[in-house]
Amino acid sequence: MAAQSTYSIAVLLPTRGRTESLDRSVISIMNRAVEPDRVQILFAFDSDDTVGQEHFARSVQPWMDLKGINYEAFVFEPLGYIRLNEYLNALALKADADWVFFWNDDAIMDTAGWDRIIASHTGEFKILSVHANNDHPYSIFPIVPRAWIDTLGYLSPHQINDCWISQQAYLLDVYERIPVWVTHDRADLTGNNNDETYANRPMLEGNPSDPRDFHHLRWYLRRMADCDTLADYMRNQGLDTTWWENVKAGQQDPWVKLRENDPNDQCKSWHVNYEVKPE
Repeated sequence: MAAQSTYSIAVLLPTRGRTESLDRSVISIMNRAVEPDRVQILFAFDSDDTVGQEHFARSVQPWMDLKGINYEAFVFEPLGYIRLNEYLNALALKADADWVFFWNDDAIMDTAGWDRIIASHTGEFKILSVHANNDHPYSIFPIVPRAWIDTLGYLSPHQINDCWISQQAYLLDVYERIPVWVTHDRADLTGNNNDETYANRPMLEGNPSDPRDFHHLRWYLRRMADCDTLADYMRNQGLDTTWWENVKAGQQDPWVKLRENDPNDQCKSWHVNYEVKPE
């Protein structure tokens, strides 16, 4: 039996070079929590990010201490955006919560009581998805049950964490949108935070011939293998895996629900091939 978690939700927050936006992000997510003592925030800073670390010590940390917020901050040798998943994987393994919530320093929580909505799903093996700008069909800020991380040992082995986790959720039929709204205050969406951090964000997607690319065959096969591992866990818990078994047998289109959640064809612009089915 898994050990009981101390907290309900762990918010994973890698940040670099952000000041005012980090303030807004942290204040929004904690002030709109109705049980803040059940929330843990885990920060990741780069060792060379003196701007971010000094602002945290001067502004964010005193505010959290005053509010009695549960938090830890970790310093990493710089990995860069191209290795974002490594920050998140390390934070996820430090989390002591039923759910881990990948958050951003340019995200603003809009829904009061968001934490209680997530907590109402505790015990379910699902990937929860908030409503963000344009309602992308992926879980842009993935909310992942602890058992998922315990089973695989990580959130994502690839840089593009939200794509990786969301595709697995659709493949296993465990994706659920919840009534929580978030503003992603990113330069290409709102015009804000058009800074060095935003500019230096290479994406390993769009060139499937590159072995590092999200849609390269080796990563596709890795996702399928991870889905098999997760499905084994589900079966052991008495959960239905018929959808996944039918996907593997070529009898179920794995992306039908993704398409239903994608009226603006946003995933097609992200190079998702809806016709691909596992062997």
